[in-house]
Amino acid sequence: MTTIPSRHPIAFLAYLACATAAATLSLPALAADSAYPSKPITIIVPYPPGGSNDIFARIVAKEIGEELKQPVIIDNRPGASGNTGTSMAAKAAPDGYTLVAVSSSMTTNAAVQTKLTYDAVKSFAPVAMVAQGPFIVAVSNELPAKTPQELIDLIRKNPGKYNYASSGPGSVNEFGTELLKAKAGKLQIQHVPYKGMGPAITDLIGNQTQLLISSGPSLLPMVRAGKVRAVGITSAKPSPIAPDLTPMANAVPGYEFELWWGFLAPAGTPPAIVAQLNAAVNHALDKPAIKNAILKEGAEARPVTPKQFAETIATDVGRWKALAKQQNIVAD
Repeated sequence: MTTIPSRHPIAFLAYLACATAAATLSLPALAADSAYPSKPITIIVPYPPGGSNDIFARIVAKEIGEELKQPVIIDNRPGASGNTGTSMAAKAAPDGYTLVAVSSSMTTNAAVQTKLTYDAVKSFAPVAMVAQGPFIVAVSNELPAKTPQELIDLIRKNPGKYNYASSGPGSVNEFGTELLKAKAGKLQIQHVPYKGMGPAITDLIGNQTQLLISSGPSLLPMVRAGKVRAVGITSAKPSPIAPDLTPMANAVPGYEFELWWGFLAPAGTPPAIVAQLNAAVNHALDKPAIKNAILKEGAEARPVTPKQFAETIATDVGRWKALAKQQNIVAD
């Protein structure tokens, strides 16, 4: 308990001055904490509208805005395989008003690209993971394989005959397929990189390539339309995004590959603001309507702490660097 001097007028005046000064000094800090956010928050999406990063950012943006009582604006800044918008976010003011919607592809980029203007681990303050989900393993309708084991057996019996597609050299699709090859014992299937997922899917439909491993949001519409066939899923266990699909791990023990999506802030963003944003995102992810919307797009809501998200990013960067070296994965 603080004792107030009462018998010495000079001492009392000195005490009063000190107390007043201390209270005055604390006011700006309190005001700064209570003022955030005082203007709209921008989420940079480093890809065109309609992609998975864009979809998941938009699903939660309105909920975050209602929670924080400020508009949340989606700003699409595509280019350089997502690196243009991500670099913009890394250079933004660390005040909580600029976030970037990223996915696991940021960590695969970090594993193979040498000219990035940001560090995937050091340049950002992880805010919140939004979703996580396995990839779909899809084949051309002309390929006879219908199960994971049939697919693996077919490729093994026909070394070098088939091609797999990806959205580009060093893409997350290439990493997912090369991981399968490595776990299965060096399957001989040729890589055909495309400039984006659109043309990759088009050529899978036309049987120019026979295999594509990609996210639910990219492939499930084509599967549901009967244009390609899903033969498996890349999670270690059956997933609610496609409960009828068998895990590839049943045919290739140890194979597991899941994609995540989340928000980052520039490094140096105050921890209190990061915590406030994390709470807003996690509160949105707890709502049944949001969970269902994310599940419909091929993933599950995944609320975690900023520390847990940071650990995931760091682990993935190390994991993909090792795979890139083993499988000779390189970017353009």
